[in-house]
Amino acid sequence: MATSMPATAIVSILHRITGVILFVGLAFLFYAFDLSLESKEGFEQVVSTLQTNFLAKFVIWGVVSALMYHFVAGVKHLFMDLGYFEELDSGRYAAYANIVIAVILIVAIGVWVW
Repeated sequence: MATSMPATAIVSILHRITGVILFVGLAFLFYAFDLSLESKEGFEQVVSTLQTNFLAKFVIWGVVSALMYHFVAGVKHLFMDLGYFEELDSGRYAAYANIVIAVILIVAIGVWVW
C-alpha cells in the first residue's frame, strides 16, 4: 500500500532540488551576463535570444522560479529557527502556505517572462 508524503516532506525535498537547480542555472546566467557586458553586440545578442528563443525563456523562467521557491522555503525555515511553525499542525499549514505562495510567484514569473 502506497502512502503519500506529508506536505512538510515535499516542501523540504523541493527546497533541496531548487537549490541544485539554482547552482546549475547560475552557469547559464553568468554566461549571459558575461556576454552582455562584453560589448553592445553581446548585449543585443542576449536580448535577442531571450526575446525569440523558447528554450532560453524556459531556462530563465526555470531558474527564477527555483529562486522564488527557494526563497519562500528559506523564509519559512528562518521562521522555524525562531521557534515558529515547529508543531505538527502549524508546520503542516506553513508547508501548504509555502506551496501556495511559491505557485503564485512562479505563475507571476511565467507571465512576466512570456
